[in-house]
Amino acid sequence: MDSNNHVAYSKEHIRFAVLSFFLAQGLCFSSWASRIPDIKEIFTVNDALYWGIVLFMIPVGKFVAIPLAGYLVSKLGSRIMVQISIMGYALSLFAIGTALNIYMLGVFLFCFGVFWNLCDISLNTQGIGIERLYGRTIMASFHGGWSLAACLGALIGFIMIVSDITPFWHFTLVAALILLLTMMSRRYLQDDVSTAEVKEEAVEDKSEKWQYIKKPEMLLIKLGLVGLFALVVESAMFDWSGVYFESVLQVPKSLQIGFLVFMVMMTVGRFLANYAYRIWGKQRVLQLSGAFIFIGFFTSALLGSTVDSMALKVIVNSFGFMLVGLGISSMVPTIYSLVGAKSKTPVGIALTILSSISFIGSLVAPLLIGAISQAFNMEYAYMVVGLLGLCILLMTTFSKAFR
Repeated sequence: MDSNNHVAYSKEHIRFAVLSFFLAQGLCFSSWASRIPDIKEIFTVNDALYWGIVLFMIPVGKFVAIPLAGYLVSKLGSRIMVQISIMGYALSLFAIGTALNIYMLGVFLFCFGVFWNLCDISLNTQGIGIERLYGRTIMASFHGGWSLAACLGALIGFIMIVSDITPFWHFTLVAALILLLTMMSRRYLQDDVSTAEVKEEAVEDKSEKWQYIKKPEMLLIKLGLVGLFALVVESAMFDWSGVYFESVLQVPKSLQIGFLVFMVMMTVGRFLANYAYRIWGKQRVLQLSGAFIFIGFFTSALLGSTVDSMALKVIVNSFGFMLVGLGISSMVPTIYSLVGAKSKTPVGIALTILSSISFIGSLVAPLLIGAISQAFNMEYAYMVVGLLGLCILLMTTFSKAFR
């Protein structure tokens, strides 16, 4: 890292500056997710499969950004890329609010996905650097900050919906706030540690690394499958929870709280994860997560639309969404933790293999849910996703990899 930055700014200033970018990313994401039903209504998309194809542009953008992010971060450094990516993310959100037709929306969603992944890579690179500066693990606080901001964004989105404020003005306000936050915090960002030695080792071990990738460790395949299921669940909630409350349950805008309660419980679960590890261990946490996901989806799909009372309908479905939020909260952190504890593959390669398998879930989910919803209805789609929670429970119970 740049030693001049260390002289000019305290560790606390640097840490909170990086945290502010995680907050900005979480706010940007949840601002989009909270208005998905309104965007769908604006463009009068009634075909669920067609809407799934539109949403598919986000994971396509994220997929395209994977090699791009690695190249740009190594070439320009994470300090510059954090600023570029967060501003691009905010401007993509703003652009979504200005889309005049479904094709423009698709292009802007693709850009949103690209900058989303660029933010992920560059911000986590900054986070690793801050950990080295502190000499201890503090990454969880950054991801906890993201979740808190996502909760706040969901709450703001709910207020905007109830107040009948259009997505354009909502997204404009959020984009302006993020750009202001970027200008205030950018000077505290740090230059990356020199990677010359790392690159030299990478060249020397290239043939050995290829062997790990060519024949991946069975543990990583199993963990990757669980991660794939988790990302399908996340996509079902991030992209479709608002649509579920609006289209399936047909509740008024003032009661469309599905995404909000999901995000609240997801945030609570992340902050309780370390405590849960100490009480039950990581295997039991994954088992409980799978059970909560299964029960939550089936509660909504089977019971949520059977009651006549609107208030009871909202309560039952909110309870189901809360269980899913609690279940999904610790899935990805636990999987990554098990890689570090159990895998014999070098960590960098192991995480690459794990992420590559898991990412398929992000690509599959929009089309899967859209297709099932179109052929049957969203209750069936949610039951199919809920079965993935049961798969997680069974895999983590009977596979030695999780013990």
